[in-house]
Amino acid sequence: MESGPHERLRRWRLVLGGEPGAEGTGRELAGRDAAMDGALGALYGGGKPATQDRGAGLGASAPSVARWLGDIRTYFPSSVVQVMQRDAIDRLGLAALLLEPEMLQAVEPDVHLVATLLSLSQAMPETTRETARAVVRKVVEELEKRLATRTRTALTGALDRTARTGRPRHRDIDWDRTIRANLKNYLPRYGTVVPERLVGYARATRGVRKEVVLCVDQSGSMAASVVHAAVFGAVLASMRSIATRLVVFDTAVADLTDQLDDPVDVLFATQLGGGTDINRALAYCQSRITRPADTVVVLISDLYEGGIRDEMLKRVAAMKASGVQFVALLALSDDGAPAYDREHAAALAARGAPAFACTPDLFPDVMAAAIERRPLPIPEA
Repeated sequence: MESGPHERLRRWRLVLGGEPGAEGTGRELAGRDAAMDGALGALYGGGKPATQDRGAGLGASAPSVARWLGDIRTYFPSSVVQVMQRDAIDRLGLAALLLEPEMLQAVEPDVHLVATLLSLSQAMPETTRETARAVVRKVVEELEKRLATRTRTALTGALDRTARTGRPRHRDIDWDRTIRANLKNYLPRYGTVVPERLVGYARATRGVRKEVVLCVDQSGSMAASVVHAAVFGAVLASMRSIATRLVVFDTAVADLTDQLDDPVDVLFATQLGGGTDINRALAYCQSRITRPADTVVVLISDLYEGGIRDEMLKRVAAMKASGVQFVALLALSDDGAPAYDREHAAALAARGAPAFACTPDLFPDVMAAAIERRPLPIPEA
């Protein structure tokens, strides 16, 4: 590999693009570099690639786009490919081409591509649907592999710790609570506490211990959150000690609990886009709660309410007063700080329900804290 000034000129030439010499570096590209420049120019240059060997720009045809997708997967790492794919969809209006099977077979699957496919699902021809499902399933399986074990471990531990006993085995003693319960038995002379009463954890019992309701906003801005929520819903539903309900909403409400055994079915049952009626969705969730003290409701929404604001806030307050643990997540994704309704977020916080964005990696800890009724691990803004 080249080094020094020649390599710097090469990199600047790839960054600046343009016709040979037009960008001011005086550096001409050949071979692999020319092909990389062509792939970049087709997307960002507004014209044809510098090379004519591997296609001629991104016209409105699936074959040319499929060839370009193959090129960028050859020349760039997966993380860069995903960015370029998103830019191609946004900048060049290529979403419609994702309805063609050969296009889908060439893409690098990621959460954002899944979100785009879901937004197109109602217009998707049958010839494309199975290919699209395969793309979505690949992303879902990768997310499950990354998140499932940690989620089950965190929540199983939380469930064990919520079951207290006065006759714990030695390894199950909660020493912090035991010491606090026996402070009256402190012996200054010996500098110790006599543990007259032990407090510990019971082993998890059979049957449902907690109920979790995931209430997910399926407006277009929440697309990545919907994908992650479907995966987490399936993971939670696989735990016998947790009864999980998944509700998605826009201005209407859909209960997808019966499909939680397959998150791909859940995702294709969603309809991304449309308005938002959080109050109606929470009313439905509230009507399904039978054990408030053992229930955690997780609202995943940017809080741009199109329904009755005051009723929504009263409903949250009523659920909390009944014993429900209420968690409001402004996003469940890795996309960084989300846009959200700050007035509604502040109103929820004033009612003891802080609203914050959550990454998928943090979600197991948030759920464990909610189950144990501990302070939530809210990330710093």
